[in-house]
Order: sequence, then C-alpha cells, then structure tokens
Amino acid sequence: MLSVLAGEVSIAEAARKEKVSEQSIGRWKADFLEAGRTALASGRTGPSTREEQLEAEVTELTTALGEAHLQARVWKKSAEGRLGPSRTSR
Repeated sequence: MLSVLAGEVSIAEAARKEKVSEQSIGRWKADFLEAGRTALASGRTGPSTREEQLEAEVTELTTALGEAHLQARVWKKSAEGRLGPSRTSR
C-alpha cells in the first residue's frame, strides 16, 4: 500500500502482485487514507482503544496469576504442616 501511495507502483501492478482486483487495491488505498485523516483529525498520539483494552487485560491476568501462585504456596505450606514436607521439594 505504501508503494502505491508513494507512486512507486501503480494500482494495476499492486493488484497483479498481490493477486487481487484493482478495485480491492483502490478500496484499501481509500480506507488507508481515511484512517490517516481520522487519526490526524483526532490528534491522538497514544495507544488505541484496542491497545488500552489489551493492556488492561494483561494487567488483570497478571494479577490473577500472582494471586493463584500465592494460593498454591499457602495450600502447599498448609499441607506440609499437616502431612510433613512434600517429597517433590527435595
């Protein structure tokens, strides 16, 4: 797409190379330019909403993993107190 926008490759050449119709390349070009206009108009320079969602999910999962790890350690210590040291810890 960048080669088409830069004028290095024609839409017809890009279509042949990618084995798609010229209409598809033209639509992708129009979509790409519109997305660029929208991004510039909004003035956003930070992460997208999707990136923010994924970062929040990573944080949530990391916290859950940490809590599960602590629970497993507590259960193991509790069992060792009642049954003696585990054989796998040697």
